Amino acid sequence: MTHSRRAFVRNAALLPAAFAGSVALHSSPAPKPAHVPEQLTVLFQGDSITDAGRNRERTQANDFGHTGTGYVLLASAALLGTHPETELTSYNRGVSGNKVYQLAERWQEEALDLQPDVISILIGVNDFWHMLNGKYDGTVDVYRTDLKNLLQRTKDELPDVKFMLGEPFIIRGGKAVEDARWANEFPAYQEAAREVADEFDTGWVPYQRVFDDALEEAPAAYWGADGVHPSLAGSYRMAQAWMETFDKLW
Repeated sequence: MTHSRRAFVRNAALLPAAFAGSVALHSSPAPKPAHVPEQLTVLFQGDSITDAGRNRERTQANDFGHTGTGYVLLASAALLGTHPETELTSYNRGVSGNKVYQLAERWQEEALDLQPDVISILIGVNDFWHMLNGKYDGTVDVYRTDLKNLLQRTKDELPDVKFMLGEPFIIRGGKAVEDARWANEFPAYQEAAREVADEFDTGWVPYQRVFDDALEEAPAAYWGADGVHPSLAGSYRMAQAWMETFDKLW
């Protein structure tokens, strides 16, 4: 079986979940946001949580293979299902392992050239994690500065763009986040992300609260065993929170 065939089968298997997400995320008869434009391009950017195993050879918008199997798939399904009246284009350009400076290195081709109206960014866990394991010598100040520069660069070229920043998060109790430094030092990265969100008046997706609340319902392994990468259930909760923030943009 070829790689593309495996990707098709894997993503097709998730179609019922994506459909369920698109319905359940907006199952109530609440009115749709009134000001979503008639044409809208949404770009998801970030690391492996956003990448979620997407086929990087498939770059077409609104495509299962290019969307991956995580929260982007479910949020994109909800967007498209909720706004059929809008000519809506959704791209996923997350790359596993990325830190902010690596987003910047590919930002022209994989962000600015796509001319997005909304850019959703979830980045930061690797800026900390790779420092812990000796693969990176960054600091929280580097993270904050790199993120600010990235948003300013984008605003300079796309002054009307709307940002959504996702809070970098951990699922407490996961195997990869047992080191006490996650509890003691990682919150500074979350605070830095929030500072940048406030400075640029972005939408803010409070993923840490999402997972802290979720842990009251089921253990960490249910939401994402390693504490970093969410399960299908964790991805669903992320998509819910993402849609709530998206709706507030308008």
